Amino acid sequence: TNAVIDSALGGVLFIDEAYSLGSSSSQDFGREAIETLLVRMENDRDRFVVIAAGYPDEMNGFLATNPGLASRFSRTIEFPSFTPPELMEIFVSMVADGDYLLTPEAAEATERLLEQKWEARDASFGNARLVRNLVEESIQRQSVRLNARVLADLTTAQLSSLEAVDIPAQAA
Repeated sequence: TNAVIDSALGGVLFIDEAYSLGSSSSQDFGREAIETLLVRMENDRDRFVVIAAGYPDEMNGFLATNPGLASRFSRTIEFPSFTPPELMEIFVSMVADGDYLLTPEAAEATERLLEQKWEARDASFGNARLVRNLVEESIQRQSVRLNARVLADLTTAQLSSLEAVDIPAQAA
């Protein structure tokens, strides 16, 4: 813990899923890490910034695991879930980054699926993680679809196009 904090001196220490440090398992060192972090946040308070991130309910539990945590994390910023159009932008960007093209029908299927997922979201809604998983599953489905064809007969356009049939009916 001290080595990680030392590496953040003069900058920012970002702790994603910080609530996992507050778990009650006797097999982990989360509580020890919290105690070390608290000491360093006090002793080196002018030398680094700590950002702890996670789902709101779990983060509230994390802050309650030690009386000194809540007073040292003086600001809370909650980020709302991405909207379906924003999720679609992320999807299109990830597809393009992989050198794939999205047919208009695939785009429509993706928009419908993202809207359904957004409407059914709960506290653990994955935002961009949901989109990444959807992109990966779509590419996998495209590979299975094209696997039945002779590779030599496939064009670059066919190899790089995601079609509506490649978009899962339900995202994982």
